[in-house]
Amino acid sequence: MSLNIREIIFDTETTGLDPKTGDRMVEIGCVEMVGRVETGRTFHAWFNPDRDMPPEAERVHGLSAAFLATKPRFAELAEELLEFLGDAPLVAHNAGFDFGFLNNELELIGRAPISMDRMVDTVAIARKKHPGAKLSLDALCTRYGIDRSHRVKHGALLDAELLAQVYVELTGGRQIGLGLIDSAPGPVAEVATLTELTTNAPWHRPSAEKPRREPRPHMASPEELERHRAFVAEIKSAIWVS
Repeated sequence: MSLNIREIIFDTETTGLDPKTGDRMVEIGCVEMVGRVETGRTFHAWFNPDRDMPPEAERVHGLSAAFLATKPRFAELAEELLEFLGDAPLVAHNAGFDFGFLNNELELIGRAPISMDRMVDTVAIARKKHPGAKLSLDALCTRYGIDRSHRVKHGALLDAELLAQVYVELTGGRQIGLGLIDSAPGPVAEVATLTELTTNAPWHRPSAEKPRREPRPHMASPEELERHRAFVAEIKSAIWVS
């Protein structure tokens, strides 16, 4: 993998579970990463779905039909969204679901779908890395010690930001950027400086105040060998004696 690969971590909120039955995407949140480091660039939008919001869906994300009625339709922001996505791999949790809704919205406005070859599914990665474990975003945040205390309801941008942290842990942790400062400009190089920081940290430097012990000899002295032979001779029914 190129050290400077650009990836987009994204999440969607919808009116339901199946775009083929008329459900629509009502929110998308995207987080840009380069070299598995967040750049600070994001894309977020709510969309007017031109339909009602089922109560069970509203309980999940808190987006009401009245709130969404004041938001732009997908067609109005599609170009801006596609420009942000570019040709980067798209990372999502249970990615088939999010791809299905995103491509449905593109189809409704006559745009080409996004190739499934660009899809990276963190559920599949987590299932391979942690077989038999719970694979929800909440469960993975707990596993990796990622703070999700502010996640009262689902929200596309918030969930994408949490997933970005989970994705880093699933694919090698924060140390994937260490030691790359000479070969990776930009965000990766910034992470690489952690190597220098930790090397120079106080807990890595020997303390002048700490007493030093003389090195211990590696060979037993003749007196120690004699005491050992005497001790062994006193052992009854030793297992090493045939």
